[in-house]
Amino acid sequence: MVFYTVNQVTTYIRESFESDILLSDLYVSGEISNLRRSASGHAYFTLKDDSALLNCVMFRGQQGSDVLEDGSAVSTHGRISFYEPRGSTDFIVDLVMPEGTGALSLEFEKLRAQLELEGLFDESRKRSLPEFPTVIGVVTSVSGAVLHDITTVITRRYPLVDILVSPTLVQGDSAPENIVQAINDLNVDGRSDVIVVARGGGSLEELWAFNDERVVRSIYGSKIPVVSAIGHETDFTISDFVADLRAPTPSAAAEMIVPNVTNLKRHLLELENQMNNIMESNLESVQADIEIINGDLTRLLPDIEIFRRSIDDMNREGDTFFQHMINMLSVRVDSADKQLSTLDPTATLRRGFTVVQDDRGSVVSSSKSVREGKIYSLVFADGISRVQSADKKI
Repeated sequence: MVFYTVNQVTTYIRESFESDILLSDLYVSGEISNLRRSASGHAYFTLKDDSALLNCVMFRGQQGSDVLEDGSAVSTHGRISFYEPRGSTDFIVDLVMPEGTGALSLEFEKLRAQLELEGLFDESRKRSLPEFPTVIGVVTSVSGAVLHDITTVITRRYPLVDILVSPTLVQGDSAPENIVQAINDLNVDGRSDVIVVARGGGSLEELWAFNDERVVRSIYGSKIPVVSAIGHETDFTISDFVADLRAPTPSAAAEMIVPNVTNLKRHLLELENQMNNIMESNLESVQADIEIINGDLTRLLPDIEIFRRSIDDMNREGDTFFQHMINMLSVRVDSADKQLSTLDPTATLRRGFTVVQDDRGSVVSSSKSVREGKIYSLVFADGISRVQSADKKI
């Protein structure tokens, strides 16, 4: 016989609960009783039916805590847990909805709440769409009317764009994997400026592929902005929450992602008219400035003429002054020339005078300096003659 400790038994029970797939993902419906809320925001209550009770714990921040009320019939989702310190079995609730809600709706709310908590729906991460796309990727079925509606609207509004279709199933067990592959293919291709994930209207079950977590995370991870256009305006899928933009219908998506070429032409005409008006206004302003300048010049012409005459008078006075100065300088030059001429030795010689020089070239200015038999030079105006003194005194 083997005896186990209490801790060994409670641990085994807890681990058994945690490893049980059914007990880890459980949907339970019943009536709420014994509801109490702690100061920390957690809720403790009992789910009951005609024959049994189940202790429940709902921690703060879980989806649907506002639905909790004694006596209300609800549908819940959660997991079974064993709390060892008390030896109690509890149903840990993470989602509550009013009774009558189907399992798919519960699963929808559960996944939506989980992904919202992860931040997949944050508006801050959503990207704006290009104003003038050149290539639009479309993820949809090639057999339905959706593709025809999208291409018709885009071609009518903005025929400059190319449409790149990435075909996929949009319903059935294989649809989620197909949709993920189609989105990934467009990302790998890289030519698309925006991706439209589209499907026509249908029931919750028919649209369920777009609530698949794999599809939602594929849209979230797309490098290219994604527009969801799934079902009718009243239909919502989790893909709508994660997409960069949600369109109420596929046709509406086509209108939202491309401009209207007619409006563009009208806008261009408006811009052209604005430019013409600006140019005309500028020309009128320049012409007005020119007229002002012409008026100023006309008023200044008399002053300019007076100034010109003053300059002419100054030029004439300057010419007269300089001519007078030239005449005065000429007289002075002539007088100086005459004075210099009187001092020129050759002029004296031309008048009949002679200069006597001894053999050293010194001027003999006195008869006392003459020596008998010496050779002397007689300098005339037209040449030099050598003579010999015969007698000292004559």
